[in-house]
Amino acid sequence: MFDSLQSRMDKAFKVLSGTHRITEINVAQSIKEIRRALVAADVNYKIAKEFTEKVKQKALGTENVLKSVKPSQLMVKIVQDELTELMGGQSVGINIKADPGIVLIAGLQGSGKTTFSGKLANYLKNKKNKKPLLVACDVYRPAAIDQLTTISEQIGVPIYKEPGNENPVQIAQNAIAYAKENGRDVVIVDTAGRLAIDEMMMDEIESLKKAIHPTETLFVVDSMTGQDAVNTAKAFNERINYDGVVLTKLDGDTRGGAALSIKYTVGKPIKFVSTGEKLDTIDVFHPDRMAQRILGMGDIVSFVERAQEQFDEEEAKRLEKKIKRNKLDFNDFLRQIKQIKRMGDMRSLLSMIPGMSKALKDVEIDDRALEKVEAIIFSMTPYEREHPEVMNLSRKKRIARGCGRSLEDINAFIKQFEQMRKLMHMMSKGKMPKGIFGPDANL
Repeated sequence: MFDSLQSRMDKAFKVLSGTHRITEINVAQSIKEIRRALVAADVNYKIAKEFTEKVKQKALGTENVLKSVKPSQLMVKIVQDELTELMGGQSVGINIKADPGIVLIAGLQGSGKTTFSGKLANYLKNKKNKKPLLVACDVYRPAAIDQLTTISEQIGVPIYKEPGNENPVQIAQNAIAYAKENGRDVVIVDTAGRLAIDEMMMDEIESLKKAIHPTETLFVVDSMTGQDAVNTAKAFNERINYDGVVLTKLDGDTRGGAALSIKYTVGKPIKFVSTGEKLDTIDVFHPDRMAQRILGMGDIVSFVERAQEQFDEEEAKRLEKKIKRNKLDFNDFLRQIKQIKRMGDMRSLLSMIPGMSKALKDVEIDDRALEKVEAIIFSMTPYEREHPEVMNLSRKKRIARGCGRSLEDINAFIKQFEQMRKLMHMMSKGKMPKGIFGPDANL
């Protein structure tokens, strides 16, 4: 995500590296590179020019003030602040304060509306303790209702649908009545889209909005379409005056133009970002954190938040006791793998750690590596999982046959597990094994 933009921004900051003070000449060179980076990221030239003018004025305004700060560091800070402001300044929450709260989802076909509807329902159910109801109002796309039905079953959220009824306004109104009768406090209405903007679609979404009076209208846009996404967002806003934007497919080959331009162009905040097809891959949009990620500074706050969501205090206490007794087993390891997988894909997680995005630029990360480890553990008997010390050659051979791996793979995994168990045990005692921080080092 934003790899190209990151590398181009780095080039812009390198113009100032090694210089001792900011001057009009070196700032002009750096600004030129920043503008090129933004335009290459599919940001409208007018926006890029206005953005860089602001950066230039701020940089030259600090010329004689912050002499203790390196020019390149100062430029990074100024660009970070301006990027944050360009994307909205601060996060904006979703309005579902009504009985029930009604969320109308709009956008073009293929933007990810239906999947996002499911993700939002899952988010509200698990993180906001809400009782959402999904409503199938896409009466034109044959697979739309089936897709939403499948999603509703996966996340355990009920769906309201009327197969055969081709009146989306009537369906939505009936769904709201159903929600009131059945104690559902948020209604999420998935609407029809088209491959391009047309009058029929606009009239329909406009009629829907007037009929059901949503507390929140969200426009879903595919971030990979760049400036086209911004233009579409503008056209929709002129007709339905939505409350916020959702950027989907942010894990793809996105250049960043949509994320950087929409707030400026439309005047509406980005409220959520969505990555991948998994139904828990949805995040509240934080402009400051996104600016940090664009500049390769990571997003440690979001990383910690994801970890905390999976943190179980009782489980942590139980694990701590086992580590101290050096009794960590394969079942414990399996539980930790499941927690990590629930946090998201490995590249996305590691890119949140400061400095890791650049380090991983040309590194292949196989998310299936954890699945391979799971397959090895699942091929063990319950007794073997609880007692790693019983592993002998015959058991290893049987496990290798069971998971389709080689004996060398099994040996390597068990050796790594034993090393990890030993290290964690010694750390729990306030010690470090030789070779970590020096011979017999203590914490």
